[in-house]
Amino acid sequence: MLTVDFERLGLEPGARVLDVGCGGGRHLRETRRIPGVTSIGVDLGAKEVQETRDALREMDDLAFELGGATDGAGPWLSIQGSGYELPFPDGAFDCVIISEVLEHLEHDEAALREVSRVLKPGGTLAVSVPREGPEAVCWTLSSEYPNSPGGHVRIYRGEKLPDMIERGGYDIVGTHYAHALHSPYWWLKCLFGLENEEAWPVKIYHQFLVWDLMQRPWLTQALESMLNPLIGKSVVFYAVKGSA
Repeated sequence: MLTVDFERLGLEPGARVLDVGCGGGRHLRETRRIPGVTSIGVDLGAKEVQETRDALREMDDLAFELGGATDGAGPWLSIQGSGYELPFPDGAFDCVIISEVLEHLEHDEAALREVSRVLKPGGTLAVSVPREGPEAVCWTLSSEYPNSPGGHVRIYRGEKLPDMIERGGYDIVGTHYAHALHSPYWWLKCLFGLENEEAWPVKIYHQFLVWDLMQRPWLTQALESMLNPLIGKSVVFYAVKGSA
């Protein structure tokens, strides 16, 4: 399930892409479909780093067997590390993705400065966070939601995030909302308990989301497109780093 729209990144053969807080590698997997792109993922969690490695190896094995989706893809690397101290030189990347990460960090501006350090001038930044409205519903329904270990420490209200991006020396070139169908799922989890996966409304809705992810029917895709401006779970910004 992609949050970032790769058509907006303009990736070309030879591009170097960094995914900060890569999780299980969902965005890195998409980079493997673009010939000649070098893909690097960094995550603080050892489990997430290993999941990314396993997923990318599986894609490479499948491509080798079938001559398929990742044929011609560049090298990749998945490493454990902190978004506050990235182990790369200045200007090492053409594109940096940091998706659904900043809301977890106490020092979000420091993390964004470190991301900017490793992005070359003229490079593209893609950053997403939970959207203010749907996120506020979660905080209202559950005191556990913002206080669980590794949970969200803030809601990005108003122009806070775009202002922070622009202060970092970027020009914002695009924005959109994503994952409207996921907002009700999280509202249900907050209502019935974050760990209560057996509550029948949560269970049934989760089954629906899994079915939608696997089948991608046109009806639910159209429905989500219509609902994204209203209840999209995430907001995504695309920005170009200035030369100064």
